Amino acid sequence: MQKRFRLYSVTKFSFVAPFALSVLLVLASACSLVHKKVEVERLLTPLAEANTEDLIAAVNSTTGVRSIHGRVDIQFEDTSFATAGIAEKYRTAEGSIYLQRPGKVFLAIQGPLAIDIAQMTSDGEHFRIAILKGDEKYRRFVKGTNNAVYPKLDMDGNSSSPDGKSKSSEAQAVNAMSNLRPQHLTDALLLHPIDAHAAGIFYSQSEAFESEKDTTKADTNKRIVRGYYLLDELRASSDNTMRVLRRFWFDRVGGIRLARLQTFDDKGVLIDDVSYGALIKFGEGSTMMSGKVSLTRPQEHYKISITYQSPESITIDKEYADDAFVLQNKWGLTEVDLDTRKSNPPKQ
Repeated sequence: MQKRFRLYSVTKFSFVAPFALSVLLVLASACSLVHKKVEVERLLTPLAEANTEDLIAAVNSTTGVRSIHGRVDIQFEDTSFATAGIAEKYRTAEGSIYLQRPGKVFLAIQGPLAIDIAQMTSDGEHFRIAILKGDEKYRRFVKGTNNAVYPKLDMDGNSSSPDGKSKSSEAQAVNAMSNLRPQHLTDALLLHPIDAHAAGIFYSQSEAFESEKDTTKADTNKRIVRGYYLLDELRASSDNTMRVLRRFWFDRVGGIRLARLQTFDDKGVLIDDVSYGALIKFGEGSTMMSGKVSLTRPQEHYKISITYQSPESITIDKEYADDAFVLQNKWGLTEVDLDTRKSNPPKQ
């Protein structure tokens, strides 16, 4: 009996000792991990507090302007290859813009020596675009209906040149402008107010935290975390469901500021994604508006950024005649009626 007891004791010890040693090593390793300093993304503070009424008021405070006229810088970007991580950005151009509620816009895009590259208008129902620069085959007068959906227009009929190479930057820029819809600018720059009492419309507030590049420091890859409030504008359906119409993003750092607006179609597909820069003083009064607005149209594969050159010299709330927003083909350009093309598509 005694010999068997000793044998059992030795066997048990030979098993427990390595196990205990392994546990000690794991604990020691864990302790070293706990005490190791790791750099993490910094949350920007202080974060302002607001309720749904406050957020609605913040939106409506920017919708009192009836019209805007001023000089702008315009940056186009073709995002057709965004899924492959490629975007074609064109040289910044200058221009003149007129905006007037409801839904009216006139935009002249200019190159060197103030020569017009393109002009475009929307009267709230129809749009017209005159492409004035480039080879004769690129110069067109495009017109269509605001609420219609058209396929992407290729002005020279090909996505590449005859030798298989990509089209020139001029041709790409022309195509980008031809597919720009001026009425989308009106909705982005003079957004619709919120009617909190509209029948069948509801609002839901939530919060979000986004990891973003730290733009306050040049030549750095550091990122920060920014806090947002989200305000969803919802419409009730007959099948007891809700669909999102608009989603407002409010930057909470140091105050409440409308930073982004997304709009969706009946199927919940993102159709507009608008970002708003910092608020600055416009005109001679106390009007505060975003000095830079960027509009992305994911389905049309383009992005356009508008930056006001001299916000203090912007003309606010002047009334313009309706015919100022109906572009006429005074250049005798070849006309492209998108409604006619849609009814009678070209043969393949």
